[in-house]
Amino acid sequence: MVEKNGSKNHHQTFDVSIDQQRDSKYFDDDGRIKRTGTAWTASAHVITAVVGSGVLSLSWAIAQLGWIAGPIVMILFAWVTYYTSILLCECYRNDDPINGKRNYTYMDAVHSNLGGFQVTLCGIVQYLNLAGAAIGYTIASAISMMAIERSNCFHRSGGKDPCHMNSNIYMISFGAVQIIFSQIPDFDQLWWLSSLAAVMSFTYSTIGLGLGIGKVIGNKKIDGTMAGVTDVTKAQKVWGSLQALGDIAFAYAYSMILIEIQDTVKAPPSEAKTMKKATIISVAATTIFYMLCGCFGYAAFGNSSPGNLLTGFGFYNPFWLLDIANAAIVIHLIGSYQVYCQPLYAFVESYTAKRFPQSDFVNKNIKIPIPGIQMYKLNLFRLVWRTIFVILSTLVAMLLPFFNDIVGLLGAIGFWPLTVYFPVEMYIVQKRIPKWSSKWICLQLLSVVCLIISIAAAVGSIAGIVLDLKVFKPFKSVY
Repeated sequence: MVEKNGSKNHHQTFDVSIDQQRDSKYFDDDGRIKRTGTAWTASAHVITAVVGSGVLSLSWAIAQLGWIAGPIVMILFAWVTYYTSILLCECYRNDDPINGKRNYTYMDAVHSNLGGFQVTLCGIVQYLNLAGAAIGYTIASAISMMAIERSNCFHRSGGKDPCHMNSNIYMISFGAVQIIFSQIPDFDQLWWLSSLAAVMSFTYSTIGLGLGIGKVIGNKKIDGTMAGVTDVTKAQKVWGSLQALGDIAFAYAYSMILIEIQDTVKAPPSEAKTMKKATIISVAATTIFYMLCGCFGYAAFGNSSPGNLLTGFGFYNPFWLLDIANAAIVIHLIGSYQVYCQPLYAFVESYTAKRFPQSDFVNKNIKIPIPGIQMYKLNLFRLVWRTIFVILSTLVAMLLPFFNDIVGLLGAIGFWPLTVYFPVEMYIVQKRIPKWSSKWICLQLLSVVCLIISIAAAVGSIAGIVLDLKVFKPFKSVY
């Protein structure tokens, strides 16, 4: 049987009778297989995407900003992310929230509401950001795998061995695992990986939080200052503070996959209502975790907070608990990589299928029976292109292994256009908000302020990368 590839459900054809095809028990209003997602599965997807490696840099970010500005900035980013995500939920269907035409992807929503050059701009920013996230997660997973090896090395040598090691083999190992998982066809079949990853994210965040609380109790004081890091030059303080904004923005970024997640949700109630509930659950849960992890990490280490709480060796003991935390990070990042890359995979496959409709290499699925689970449909184009993508993202990660700076730059580049500008502009079109009305002015002000923050954060992160490159040797990064 030949099946077309594309974004979620674009390629799903099933051997069902004509009676079943007419039966709404099996199919949704757009003729696709019935969606089964709930607020909880959508929340799991969001938490998997949001509570990522970004959480581990938050104590460092608060150290750059201090006890006053740090928590305030974090809460403001949480509010902006929540508010613009609610606007974006309304854009899944055009005009009518129950019977309107569906937009299956973020780009579909931009195409339906804004059109023209904005679609191209959105595609460039979204897919660059998703590819960047894959690179960032490869770097972060390697750092966590090395942290396990280093903590055991420190334990064996009693702290006498500096335990330096090269990151390349760990990045290659992560890439090899991703080549296998990348063959999961689409979002719907990722629910189990998302759920596992969400559990892992809370596991390592809780361990980081517990170790932070333990250190604060052991120190018998709350470390840190109101203004944050002070023993640096004014220029370093500015760059560090700006980079911290990018890190916090990255920690909340998930808007670019919100529509794709919403497209897994069943109706009734309307998909927008379910996704709004999932947004409240996930943003509230992650903000509480972020505040606890970031603030207790800063309280434990003060202005010397490491760039990565569990791998920057703020903590050495208990080493076995650190090993569990870092193993949980790696498992979580395996899931996050897939959640972020699925929209990119789907876009390329959908475009190629339309461009080469007669090609068996692109469109034909080969049925492979796998004992214990349903028939696996191997697509040769999917196998080749996804494997090439994983190899390329791994190579770039090996070339640029600067965790904090890359995280900050990704956050800065993606935050304004994907989290603020497009959701605001689409909502204005969708709800036909009159130009120069009070609501229109407020939405535009929000967009302009966030643009300024994004530019500032990008400048800070680029400055950090420039400094890193002065002492950098390709493929020879040693930790």
